[in-house]
Amino acid sequence: MATQKVMYLLGPERVELRDDPVQRPGPGEMLVRIDAATTCGTDVKVYRRGGHPRMLRAPTPFGHELAGTVVEAGAEVEGFRGGDRVVVVNSAACGACGPCLAGRENLCEDLQYLNGAFAEHILVPRRFVERSTYRLPDDLPSEIAALTEPLACVIHGIEACGLSAPADVVLYGAGPIGLLFTGALAAEGHEVTVCDLAASRLDAAARMGASRTLRLEPEMKDVAGAVRALSPGERGFSVAIDATGVGSVWSEAIGSARPGGLVNLFGGCAPGTVVPLDAHLLHYGELTIRGVYHHRPATVRRSLDLLAARVFPADILLSAERRLEDLAEALQMMIRKEALKVVIRS
Repeated sequence: MATQKVMYLLGPERVELRDDPVQRPGPGEMLVRIDAATTCGTDVKVYRRGGHPRMLRAPTPFGHELAGTVVEAGAEVEGFRGGDRVVVVNSAACGACGPCLAGRENLCEDLQYLNGAFAEHILVPRRFVERSTYRLPDDLPSEIAALTEPLACVIHGIEACGLSAPADVVLYGAGPIGLLFTGALAAEGHEVTVCDLAASRLDAAARMGASRTLRLEPEMKDVAGAVRALSPGERGFSVAIDATGVGSVWSEAIGSARPGGLVNLFGGCAPGTVVPLDAHLLHYGELTIRGVYHHRPATVRRSLDLLAARVFPADILLSAERRLEDLAEALQMMIRKEALKVVIRS
């Protein structure tokens, strides 16, 4: 039986490249050769923590942003055949539960996850073939197409803001997700102010369309006040978005919104994180606070359309390229903030 290289997560900051059998697809399944995978902040969290409470437990293959080519489609597969270039997103809803029927597939009661992008091939289960696999435009490079999933999450986050007209938005965090927010919001005509500790990331935000940037300092006493000073009339922003997943920054985002504004808590915090809430500010400011998670099929389709249309320079996010065997180095580059995202090829 043919074998392939697969990177396994064994525990906190422990990975191992293994030889696994290349499995033939069964009914409804597809075997996909991975042409490009990209690292992301979730991969870094998974790598550092040795697992994820929802998506995987070590020892396991991991990685979830990928684009590839169908090698073989199993019996009963409709709409795909060998040679098709595809993107496979990392979750598949059931399509039948209450949240799915309400168009909130990201909250599916039986949401299934697919990991294993850091490998030469991936066996795509039936549900993912039917609900979470999309054919790529011929001229869309695989490394850009691999950004479909994170951008789909961002589009879901933007839709959650309910922006019917150009708005003033402040965004905390200029990592890959924050930069995708910046590019997508700017493309829609919104004024985006981006805050981050790293000057290099703020430079990237400006290239992605940010109207202004603010470099934060670790010793700043009143971050929310400094941010509000950049808002219209210094009253706060219509929308404040956290893209860091840091509890203290959630508080700063809440303090940056104007009365009647919306706070989008997009960045996922570690389990057990508790954030103090200024009840006076929330009540008398009539703030709307929303937690936002993951993506939906509709936002995946929009994501692919945006990437194909090149409405913003997505390649800015791709800082480097590494081989599969150098994945640990790529993740360490992200931890050291030397890279935004790294393209992984086998």
